[in-house]
Amino acid sequence: MGHTIKILSWNVNGIRAQIGKDFYGTVTRLNPDILCLQETKAQPETMPDLKKELIEYELFLNSAVQKGYSGTAVLSRLKPVNYTRDIGREEHDQEGRVITLEFDSFYLVNVYVPNSGQELKRLDYRKDWDEKLLDYIRKLDTQKPVVFTGDLNVAHEPIDLARPEENYNKTAGYTQVEIDGFKNILQAGFVDAFRKLNPEKVQYSYWSMRFRAREKNLGWRIDYFLVSERLMNKVRNVFVLDQIMGSDHCPVGIDIDA
Repeated sequence: MGHTIKILSWNVNGIRAQIGKDFYGTVTRLNPDILCLQETKAQPETMPDLKKELIEYELFLNSAVQKGYSGTAVLSRLKPVNYTRDIGREEHDQEGRVITLEFDSFYLVNVYVPNSGQELKRLDYRKDWDEKLLDYIRKLDTQKPVVFTGDLNVAHEPIDLARPEENYNKTAGYTQVEIDGFKNILQAGFVDAFRKLNPEKVQYSYWSMRFRAREKNLGWRIDYFLVSERLMNKVRNVFVLDQIMGSDHCPVGIDIDA
């Protein structure tokens, strides 16, 4: 391709709700080449007609079996060579959490990682999910480098959340099990691109809807771009668009030479 492409990732917390909050205007202003969405909460038949408003994009969908829950989508101006849904594991492929687009020079994987839940009820499931997902992206990485993005539902280091001590091993997203799952991804040769370029920067991508958390910036950085190590020299910029409202998450983005 030989040019820089802009990829955005955004947990929209319900695509239909977003449409009423100037979603189309926001996307048009941000002007990504590829937009990865998580938590769309829509089936194909209840999905708004995104292509009607965003005509230059092709739409790829993965909906959960359960209605109004989870789900991912990708809008891409660049035509992929191929695309697949899920990770080929029956027990993890019911919730519409993964879409992979294959391009000439890399794979793009859009992921909505399961939340470990109230009282960490799903922590064991999550641990297994993390292992299976890592197997999946490692396999891809043997064929082409990988850009791996989405709501990964984990704050990796104390710098990645406003109140690390209060949340450690008590709150979904900041348990040692989840942190270890993330570290395993890094040890497998993937780089947290934002943190690599901004070692000291405190910036969050998610705020609870409660306690006026966003107003007070009591946030978490749980939305990421991870890239195969050999792609890092092509990364021009990684950014968190925390001024964009509408969801309990904000978009995050990467500019990368394709």
